[in-house]
Amino acid sequence: MATPRHRPPARTAAAAAILVAVPLVSATQASTAAADTTAPGTLTVTQIENARWPGGYQAEITVANGTGSPVSDWTVDFSLPDGAQVEHLWNASLDEDGDGYTATPPAWGAAIPAGQSYTFGYNGELSGRSTDFTACTVDGAPCSGNEYRQVGYFTQWGAADRGYLVEDLVDSGQAERLTHLNYAFANLDENGRCFMSDEDGEGDAHADYGRTYPAAESVDGVADSADQRLRGSFNQLRELKERFPDLRVSIAIGGWAWSDHFSDAALPENREAAVESCVDMFLRGDLPELNGAGGRGAAAGLFDGIDLDWEWPATPGEPGNVVRPEDKENFTALVREFRDQLDALEREKGREFDLTAFVPASTGAVEAGYEVGKLADEFDFMNVQGYDFAGAWNPASGHQSNVRVPEGDPADAPRSYETVVQTYLDRGADPEDLVMGLPFYGRGWTGVQPGPRGDGLWAQADGAASGEWEPGFNDYSVLKDYAGTDGFELYRDDRAGTAWLYDGTEFWNFDDPTAIAQKAAWAREAGLSGVMSWSLDGDDAQGSLTRAFDGELNGRG
Repeated sequence: MATPRHRPPARTAAAAAILVAVPLVSATQASTAAADTTAPGTLTVTQIENARWPGGYQAEITVANGTGSPVSDWTVDFSLPDGAQVEHLWNASLDEDGDGYTATPPAWGAAIPAGQSYTFGYNGELSGRSTDFTACTVDGAPCSGNEYRQVGYFTQWGAADRGYLVEDLVDSGQAERLTHLNYAFANLDENGRCFMSDEDGEGDAHADYGRTYPAAESVDGVADSADQRLRGSFNQLRELKERFPDLRVSIAIGGWAWSDHFSDAALPENREAAVESCVDMFLRGDLPELNGAGGRGAAAGLFDGIDLDWEWPATPGEPGNVVRPEDKENFTALVREFRDQLDALEREKGREFDLTAFVPASTGAVEAGYEVGKLADEFDFMNVQGYDFAGAWNPASGHQSNVRVPEGDPADAPRSYETVVQTYLDRGADPEDLVMGLPFYGRGWTGVQPGPRGDGLWAQADGAASGEWEPGFNDYSVLKDYAGTDGFELYRDDRAGTAWLYDGTEFWNFDDPTAIAQKAAWAREAGLSGVMSWSLDGDDAQGSLTRAFDGELNGRG
């Protein structure tokens, strides 16, 4: 049995501090003082408003140095809410652009000794209510000193089916805002072993590492050559990691369509070999030779971990999945085998490997298939399904993803982020073990009656609305253009953290940037270690949803 280990979450734990307003220093002398609120090992930035008058206010901004070494240069990028703007700033240099402000040390310098802080101030114009930062980074990191996990799933089929390439993660600004990227999915054979194939419905090795990318579609702007051992999305991910070296990339195994043989992998007689096959293929990089690519070590160093997406242990998922009553206990044993082999590989390679999972929103599925407390000891974190609470499989419209149970929800056992997360906490997980899933898509019904409220919510429907990719399903990038067109009106429940569109017959529940930010704020307030998005190709070309949760959690926006 593996010794349970607890890695710290991506965000740095920092004690809550009470900020006390103090008089601003003179315009000719900035303050350098002991930093009582500094997060260990980081630079942090706080703003305090200490005066307000009709049409204006005064604030001070403090940069605290917890790095353990003197800091002679720093850059604070921040944005203010609508109705607030900087009029005159002192004791720092200021540049302004359309996205906000950049403050740097003044011409005479502003070195900050270890454990000390530096304060500058400004007078601002005010026509609104709030003056709090809407985004803030110091040297590119969150001003709070807390780095939340921001996980995104990149789909194997996105390149061929949707024209969504790894390069699009760069162009949209998504890549620079993610801490973890999961490539979905790898498949398991009848013995539970990882394998590669180009057989329809079994795999797409050509997309993974066979496709030759031209320069215009490549992350590094260089065309693949036909004799490369690693091409396709895998090579593009390698190039992405070279550009963003702090990004952790994992291979996700299973998913809805390829969880058929997870139960076989978890059997005692198969466990060790099943895990070894996945470790060898993806972490050692020993890819089968297909399409003129692959070979021993071809993908070495590409993946930083393994994400287990068994949907679901001891609970039927897609028809055809193998399900056994002993799946619950076997899954725990399988996870421990993964952890043991990853620990051994860490000792061999001198680097860390992540072990994570995607886990369900259904209380019944959790109870049937997950020994939550034991699993939390083995996983670095668990990505919690925060969507598909409702869909066209239901006879009436509803919310497929909501933070709190909305008032008037007619369900016998309504679900929400609050109820789902509580399911895991009650069974032994800590909040920091959990990352909350966000949908980058919506669920839709047609033939929906207006209902008692006239907005189509919780009203009888005829079935699934027509979707771009499948009935009852549309990406955010499609739905965002519905509002105000063809009779669609946008409705919102801010308490539930969700939105929907209705035109009198067609109903779509979906998340726009406002709803995504509300969900991310809830995750932060609940003490979770971050958020996860399914899937990145559902965002628009500007990465609007990714920017929304990044702005809420890590201050970059």
